Amino acid sequence: MGSPAMNFIEAKVVKSGADILLMFGSHSIKVPEQKAAKLIEGNYIEREVILGIRPEDIHDEQLFIESSPESVIDADIKIYEMLGAEVYLYFAIDQYDITARVNSRTTARPGDIVQLAFDLSKIHIFDKETEKVITN
Repeated sequence: MGSPAMNFIEAKVVKSGADILLMFGSHSIKVPEQKAAKLIEGNYIEREVILGIRPEDIHDEQLFIESSPESVIDADIKIYEMLGAEVYLYFAIDQYDITARVNSRTTARPGDIVQLAFDLSKIHIFDKETEKVITN
C-alpha cells in the first residue's frame, strides 16, 4: 500500500543497558520506550523482526537529524528522482533497497553519502515468522 511502498528491513532486537535497539547491518536504532515495551512483553529480545518505515518518515533535514541522533544512518544515494514538490532518494541498507521521500530543496544527489534519520515514532515492527504487527 502507498506510493512509494513501505520500506522493510530485517533487524535483530538487542537489549543494551536500559535501551532496546534494532540492529541491521552496521546500523542500530534505539526503539522508543513504548514500542520497546511491546518487544520486551512479546519476548523478542535477541530475535529477528521486520522493521517497516514509510518513505515520508525518513528525513534529511539537519534539524531533524540533530534532534534524532539515535536514528541516524549514513546513506549512499544511488538515484535522485524529482517529482515537483518532493524528491525520492533511493539507496541501499545491506541488501535492502530503501526509498526516502524528502523535500525538493534537498542537496542530496547520486553518489553522495548523506545522513538520514528515521522518525522513530512512525516505525512499524513486525514478527518475522508470522508477519503480524508487534507495534506501530
